[in-house]
Amino acid sequence: MRSELYRVATIRSSWISMLALTLVGMLLAAVNVSAWALLAGMSTFGLAALLVAQHHQHRTAILLALAESRRAAVLLGQVATAVLVALAVVAVSGLPALLGGNVPAYANLLAVVPAIAVFGAASAAVARRSNWLFMGAAAWFVFVEGLLGRLRMPLPFSSFVMASSGGGRNLAVAVGWALAALTVAALTANRDLTSE
Repeated sequence: MRSELYRVATIRSSWISMLALTLVGMLLAAVNVSAWALLAGMSTFGLAALLVAQHHQHRTAILLALAESRRAAVLLGQVATAVLVALAVVAVSGLPALLGGNVPAYANLLAVVPAIAVFGAASAAVARRSNWLFMGAAAWFVFVEGLLGRLRMPLPFSSFVMASSGGGRNLAVAVGWALAALTVAALTANRDLTSE
């Protein structure tokens, strides 16, 4: 996990993205808490997915596998890093909402951020390509969850949206999706990297 945090801190595009998301999030949190929650949820998924997918995109996954042969441990380190980074970005970007008295919205979103980050990181570990993952997630969200499910069915992104509004059942469903994605990622962690 330490090496993942170091990588996040030293890759310029990573910390510039986190800084930009934090600043835009602070602006939105001061103006409209719902807009901030939407940005925070999407950025949590995106940051977590990119943190994991960068290894495959930059071809460092093979070096990482050679340096650490226990891929499940690597996956857990990547997921933990994604959760920490996402929590930090969302917590800081939501300070205007918190200081403005929107404590329930702030607390509800911070409660669901780890589930979104785990889902994003695990999905990226399975898909391995951020472009494929983002296009697939966008299509899934619009067509399956939006048009067919009307954002009311207990599907991944719908459950994250509902959990950010509060409610223990919604949070439990969101955590269930995160654990399901993490299970699939752990089961597929030992796939061949040479075809990448």
